[in-house]
Amino acid sequence: MTLTDITSKLNSYRCCVVLPTYNNEKTLERVISGVLEFTMDIIIINDGSTDSTAAILQKFPETVQIHLPQNIGKGNALKTGFNKAVQLGFEFAITLDTDGQHFPSDIPNFIEALEASENKNVLMIGDRNMNTADVLATSAKGNRVSTFWMKAATGLQLQDSQSGFRLYPIKEMASIKFMESTKKFEFEIEVIVKAYWAGIDIVHVPIKILYDLNERVSHFRPFNDIARMVVLYTWFLLVRVFYIIPRNLFRKLKKKGLKRFFLEDFLGHQDSPKKKALSIALGVFLGLSPLWGFHTVIVIFLAILLRLNKVIAFAFSNISFPPFIPLVLLLSLQVGNWVLGIESHYTLGGIKENFDLMQHLEAYLLGSIVLSTTSAAVFGVLGYLFFLIIDRKKVLTHG
Repeated sequence: MTLTDITSKLNSYRCCVVLPTYNNEKTLERVISGVLEFTMDIIIINDGSTDSTAAILQKFPETVQIHLPQNIGKGNALKTGFNKAVQLGFEFAITLDTDGQHFPSDIPNFIEALEASENKNVLMIGDRNMNTADVLATSAKGNRVSTFWMKAATGLQLQDSQSGFRLYPIKEMASIKFMESTKKFEFEIEVIVKAYWAGIDIVHVPIKILYDLNERVSHFRPFNDIARMVVLYTWFLLVRVFYIIPRNLFRKLKKKGLKRFFLEDFLGHQDSPKKKALSIALGVFLGLSPLWGFHTVIVIFLAILLRLNKVIAFAFSNISFPPFIPLVLLLSLQVGNWVLGIESHYTLGGIKENFDLMQHLEAYLLGSIVLSTTSAAVFGVLGYLFFLIIDRKKVLTHG
């Protein structure tokens, strides 16, 4: 595309450029001038700068400027800029850092990618190619930590989760509720996670990068900011386990119906019979284990960690679904007493009415461990044989 084409596309997509800035007097003017080559629709948030930023911005009266009285953080500045952009009627916003690391000349990369994308409901992240020698060690380390936790918390495999050069679908994002506490760099993580959960596609766009230590002023604090990111990711992981995954399973079940859901998500899944069998074994083991109240979070976490089938593991962990709890307790106690060589006198009715678990804790704990381990092995083997037969039938049918 020509320069005129890029400007025309920016206008047609109602796309502006949002520039949060804080004490970047050495590079700010160059960045703004570079952006002005493509568009006049620029919103600058001066995040309480104490250098000559205010004087520099006086040279650009054609831009929309918001001057915050004190420095709060990049996340707050971005939220402020997005709110202003939506008020002005924009539907997309490109952001880039004003410390000189990003090249405004890469703006066409985002517009060309948006033009080529069938789905316009997309968040585009600039890929800095973090494996190159030109990338600072602290930036590469922070990105590795963030990318690892991003996958754990959402399942998203990104090359660069921290790049500030992005294209945001701000109109689609307007309905997403962001935390008031994410006022610094961690907001850029929150927006990826919540946009993804809201059904917005996340893609990468290649960009160039420059780390000039003579000009660049970085406000990223490796220890504090990485710690804030890990805390946020931990929260998102819990939300994913307790809400997002069960929600998605329920939506699939409701949309497909029980029969189709079973055939497609259980029998038709592309996982190998071995992986499906291990998923069954994990679900049964945890479902029968003495971890009441934590079955769901542990089974989903382990399924993610071990790369097993979350649907199958979650389903079989419900072997201890509330109506079956008395039966599970009875079996555990019977097995525990058998191992200890004690004669059992328990009945299902007695357990339902006035059973005191603490009086029989030793037998229950021992029995539940033996029962869960044995049952996991049996169900796992049977599951493996079952899925092996199903897979062979598929091969014969399609062969």
